[in-house]
Order: sequence, then structure tokens, then C-alpha cells
Amino acid sequence: MKLSQFNFDLPKNLIASHPQENRDDSKLMVINRKDKSIVHRTFQNVMEYFSDGDVFVINNTKVFPARLYGEKEKTGAKIEVFLLRELNRDSRLWDVLVDPARKIRIGNKLYFGEDEALVAEVIDNTTSRGRTLRFLFDGSYDEFKKTIQSLGETPLPKIHEREIEPADDERYQTIYAKHEGAVAAPTAGLHFSRELMKRLEIKGITFAEVTLHTGLGNFRDIEVEDLTKHKVDSEEMFITQNTSDLVNKAFAKKHRVCAVGTTSMKALESAVSITGKIKPFAGWTNKFIFPPYEFKTADSMITNFHLPKSPMVMMISAFLGYEYAKEVYQIAIDKKYNFFTYGDAMLII
Repeated sequence: MKLSQFNFDLPKNLIASHPQENRDDSKLMVINRKDKSIVHRTFQNVMEYFSDGDVFVINNTKVFPARLYGEKEKTGAKIEVFLLRELNRDSRLWDVLVDPARKIRIGNKLYFGEDEALVAEVIDNTTSRGRTLRFLFDGSYDEFKKTIQSLGETPLPKIHEREIEPADDERYQTIYAKHEGAVAAPTAGLHFSRELMKRLEIKGITFAEVTLHTGLGNFRDIEVEDLTKHKVDSEEMFITQNTSDLVNKAFAKKHRVCAVGTTSMKALESAVSITGKIKPFAGWTNKFIFPPYEFKTADSMITNFHLPKSPMVMMISAFLGYEYAKEVYQIAIDKKYNFFTYGDAMLII
């Protein structure tokens, strides 16, 4: 398919700038793929569509404060550094994006924080905006990470066009986040409150955890019209034997398996065998799902409403069917559902 087929007019005022006061107060559009019925609910009602023995697959990645602001040596020019991923723990090597990139060359040193609390040296160019940095830090690794935590900013996407607020530290994170490594939140999971998860567990629903460290590639513009030529950034992911067993048992007993978010779905589809079973996995995935695509794992899905021409809207189009997905998104716009990071949710069953 073509990139332009996933473009649509999204009113700017429907991109939610802030979360709901309570996580599970978001609106929920419930879509039945078989009879194409649509019901408008709130997220608290999600439990009405699941039964004892069903499994929710959740992504327990944890967002780290990936955006740093510093100065270039000598000139004092203001520089933004976005940490993408750690390349070597012992050498303090990181893959980053810099802005403005034209000012940053190999050999430059960058200073962060008061009294130059953190210093980095540019040692390589990777892409037009990409660089490899070596952080020059004498303390232990734990001290280094604490320094990053204190100087870094929550990496809320810039499309929100506002300053980061203290509440973002908590709300741009799922309540079940465990393993640090994401530079973007798995936003479908943001709707789950502790109370809702407890009620689901009491009902007999099991939560099977995967880890997929969401990368910035989800928000980069796709620059090719022919989607088969798009190169996806690899993301690190892990699926344990316990999670594999939980999901495979649900498959075998014909229980519903619900992927919470596109990242959870990507993880499942990356780890499924030719026999249709989920295998333990530790490595990297560059899975890119767009129509037509035959899903082999989850039979239901919770997701947010995504931006035009994004990889996420392409996956949803594959799960719903391209033409029906267009209809659903137009209904969401007409009904003034909120889109993107802090937006509302859909349940596809």
C-alpha cells in the first residue's frame, strides 16, 4: 500500500494536550469486527467485554527522561540531545539525536547541567541528525544513571506544543512500567488504573507481560510512498517463558487474548512460530505491520487513536481492514474523540 492512503484530516484540537484527571475516565469506542457494530463507552467499561480465563498482553517497558538540554563547548550554543538507546554500558556510549544537527560535529564536547554535571563527546555521525556520544563521567554506573534522571526531561512528543509539567513524569508512564528503556510510552496502557486492573483480576483476567522498548521510529515521518520500501527502526524486546505459556494456554482453551497497544501486538507477532504458538524471545524486532496482513496471535486489541500516516494507524488498518478503519476514524473525528498520547481508546473485538 501507499503512504498517502493513510493520510486524513485531523483537526488539531482533537490532539489531547493533557490526560484525563483519572486514567480510566477516557472515552472508549468498542468495535466489533464481525458485525461492524460500534458502541461508545468509557474505559472503565472495558471489563464488560472479557471473561474468566481471558488474557491481556501488556508492555511493561518504562520510559526514561530521554530529552537533555545542554551547551556546545566554546560557543555556548544551546543544544537538545534526545537519547535513543544505550550502546555500551561500560563505555557510556549512546545513540542520540541532536538539534540543531548542523552545529554538532565529531570531536565536539557538550555540557549539561549546572557546573557541567555531565559532559559528552561526539565520536560518530549516524544519520543526518544522529550521533554517537561518549559520556565522560567518573562515577559509578548507578551514579551516571541518576545524573541522567536528574537532568533529563520526560520525552513527551513535541506535537503537544507545551512545556513539560511535573504531572507528565507520572502520567506519561503506565502504572505497571518495570523495565527502563523506552523513549515513548505504550499509550494504550496509560488508561489502566490500579483499581481497574484489580477488578479485572478479580473477574479472572490474567495479565501477561512483554517488554518492548518503544523507540522514536514510531513518530518519525515515513519518507517513502511505497510502504514495502520503508525501513523500520529496530526495537529491543523480551518475552518470557511464563508469558508464552499464559498466552498459549489461552489460545488452546479458546479464551480471548487482547493485545494492549500496538507494541504488545508487535511483540506477539514477532515471536509467533509457524505453528501459531508464542515462543520466548530476547532480541530485536523491526516488524512493520500494514495491510494486507494476517494476524496470527491476539484476537482483540486496545489502542489509542493515532496520527495520520503513522505506523500505528497502519497496524490498526490491518487489524480492522483498511476501508473499515477509515470509517471508524471518521466516526471518531465526528464524535470528537481525543487522539494521540493522552487521547481516548478503542477496543477492537
